[in-house]
Amino acid sequence: MGSLFRSEEMTLCQLFLQSEAAYACVSELGELGLVQFRDLNPDVNAFQRKFVNEVRRCDEMERKLRYLEKEIKKDEIPMLDTGENPEAPQPREMIDLEATFEKLENELREVNQNAEALKRNFLELTELKHILRKTQVFFDEQEGGVNPTESMTRALISDDSIARQAPSGPVQLGFVAGVILRERIPAFERMLWRACRGNVFLRQAEIETPLEDPSNGDEVFKSVFIIFFQGDQLKTRVKKICEGFRATLYPCPEAPADRREMAMGVMTRIEDLNTVLGQTQDHRHRVLVAAAKNIKNWFVKVRKIKAIYHTLNNFNLDVTQKCLIAECWVPVQDLETIQLALRRGTERSGSSVPPILNRMDTFEDPPTYNRTNKFTSAFQVLIDAYGVATYREVNPAPYTIITFPFLFAVMFGDVGHGMIIFLFGLWMVLKEKPLAAKKSTNEIWNIFFGGRYVILLMGAFSMYTGLIYNDMFSKSLNIFGSYWYVDYNVSTIHGNGNLQLDPKSMYVNHPYPFGMDPIWQLADNKIIFLNAYKMKISIIFGVAHMLFGVSLSLWNNQYFQRKTNIYTEFIPQVIFMCFLFMWMCILMFIKWIKYSAHNEDIEVTPYCAPSILITFINMCLFKKGTPLPKCPEWMFPGQGGLQQLFLIIALLCIPWMLLAKPLLIIRGQRKQHMPLTNSSNHHAPGTEPENTDLESQTVALPHKEEEDNNIGEIMIHQGIHTIEYVLGSVSHTASYLRLWALSLAHAQLSEVLWKMVLGNAMKMQGWAGGIAVWIIFAFWAVLTIGILVLMEGLSAFLHTLRLHWVEFQSKFYSGLGYTFQPFSFEVILESAAQNDE
Repeated sequence: MGSLFRSEEMTLCQLFLQSEAAYACVSELGELGLVQFRDLNPDVNAFQRKFVNEVRRCDEMERKLRYLEKEIKKDEIPMLDTGENPEAPQPREMIDLEATFEKLENELREVNQNAEALKRNFLELTELKHILRKTQVFFDEQEGGVNPTESMTRALISDDSIARQAPSGPVQLGFVAGVILRERIPAFERMLWRACRGNVFLRQAEIETPLEDPSNGDEVFKSVFIIFFQGDQLKTRVKKICEGFRATLYPCPEAPADRREMAMGVMTRIEDLNTVLGQTQDHRHRVLVAAAKNIKNWFVKVRKIKAIYHTLNNFNLDVTQKCLIAECWVPVQDLETIQLALRRGTERSGSSVPPILNRMDTFEDPPTYNRTNKFTSAFQVLIDAYGVATYREVNPAPYTIITFPFLFAVMFGDVGHGMIIFLFGLWMVLKEKPLAAKKSTNEIWNIFFGGRYVILLMGAFSMYTGLIYNDMFSKSLNIFGSYWYVDYNVSTIHGNGNLQLDPKSMYVNHPYPFGMDPIWQLADNKIIFLNAYKMKISIIFGVAHMLFGVSLSLWNNQYFQRKTNIYTEFIPQVIFMCFLFMWMCILMFIKWIKYSAHNEDIEVTPYCAPSILITFINMCLFKKGTPLPKCPEWMFPGQGGLQQLFLIIALLCIPWMLLAKPLLIIRGQRKQHMPLTNSSNHHAPGTEPENTDLESQTVALPHKEEEDNNIGEIMIHQGIHTIEYVLGSVSHTASYLRLWALSLAHAQLSEVLWKMVLGNAMKMQGWAGGIAVWIIFAFWAVLTIGILVLMEGLSAFLHTLRLHWVEFQSKFYSGLGYTFQPFSFEVILESAAQNDE
């Protein structure tokens, strides 16, 4: 329990490990997760440390595992995750792991290369098959009974200039055939026309089925083309254009019989390739399935080995090169547990020399370590987000468990909305294990799930304050009936649009058993009443919260033995807060008790009830209030003198806070810096000293300028601290009025949403009204959850966070520490898993 209210007591230890036992001992400490090692080689390059080769070997093994994982995910093979946490392998097992990973990687790369070559060959044969089929159609076409070669010849020599240059006799045309990406066809055709000046004839046909790209496995759509031309010059030009557009050219026989024979050979080779490809894929699948069963455990083992060697690189070697020396922060409470872990590591390694763990004295600030569980961790995160507590400083987290959801609920007081939040938190708590096992990568969901216990308590407290406000979706719960008796007749109700509750004639003078009377929901002066009520309780809660924060500073001062701070800061701060703001709260209670609508005292009537705010302002201005006619000047005899006394004492606390501590510090410094007399300068009475050197006589005196600077810094620091507290007491008290403002806004927004959305559906009748209720209710529910629960809930959460960080923690919490980050396999593996995702 001590760790809950104050961080763990830490100690700096020196650890001596034999070289052969160091690996096993560090492995045991990593499983334990209670030791934070320091880097004893900060000036040594990472590539010059002792175990850099082992770290590189681990990096190489991790690279091979990532390659295997990538291939497994590509084939959508499920990776077996048994949830086991295997121990870190011994150093000699690294060789076996390296050999296993090397064999798997080489085998998989060889299979992939063979598969890619087979797929490339298969693609070429498939494209050739389509070329033979499509070009056969081109060659078989007839145009008016004329041979296609002759018709193409006429098309090519249709130009007069070409006709004049054409030799007499038949013209023999050459052609090339190939495959090109479908989207490149238009540009390809334009380039052919321009480069060859229209002296080529292009025919193309689309391949209906997509083809697989062997390099990346993507599906691509291609087209078959055939280009007819005349002469070698055009042939060279056409081939260069095809090469530029990355078109693949294939040999295509001119004779039909040769094309048929080639097509039959291509089909036979495709069938053989399909058989070989299937066997290759089966072999690859078997290799990946076998690897998928162990890859999770392999990752754990390699990462543990790598973490151990990284940690060993922070150690120092002694002169004999047989012992490793480490320095580490450990919790004092766990020293015995750590000793047992070191013994287990020594036994595992077979070493005969036990490790040595010595506590060291240091002036360095230890890290802050607060033990948490799944319930308290979320509240500790809220505190650490502001700043990690200084070592052994009071931890606000246990008090925040109550105050945080309560202050949230004061602003979010509604039974219905609180129930929605509570049920959501309860669902996350009950489904905790399966939801955590999913390991979602959604950041927003992880924030909600991490704060599930905070959400659960916020919902529960909101339901409680909603019952106090008697507010459920802007409607009241009439549980105990009403303690007001309204005797208006029907004509009075119809004749007056605005009816207000009169406590003198309608109230039975008995308080409602729990919360607010439901009759207030119907009264027009409801807001006036709730404003006064919520404003006052906000101030009361705020003053109590701040006074509690100031009282925690006493606990800090007592623990750190800062008695000066108790007399010069704590006592005047409490007096200042109590004599001003707590006195204002006391006046509120006096007003509630003394003034009543049924008070029979002539001198004390509800009409004479003073304004607490005006009374407090007059008190601070040393000004008398102006009482109403026939009303007493004060709420009780002697109030004016008592208030003046309180104000004078509170004002005297300001110079007390400002000057007392600096004067005591300066006085203590002067006592410490008194001139010291050297024994060699002692002389007998009535004789002159032998050494009259001025420097030797004043060696212990501080420099005058340095002393003045120290005094100035102390005065400035204390002045800032005093001004911050005095002005902050006023602004922080006013800041708690946000409890009233957000509560009023939430209630009014809920009421507006009910009247303007769901209320309209309730007024409709008949079958149309029934349908409208379903539709409008769905719309109202979406607005309620989206605006009133999520947006208003987030707003209330942020305001509550500010009240704790600024108004509460500023009274006692410095937050200048740094987090205890132990060497833990669990943390390392979780971090690696998040990076992988």
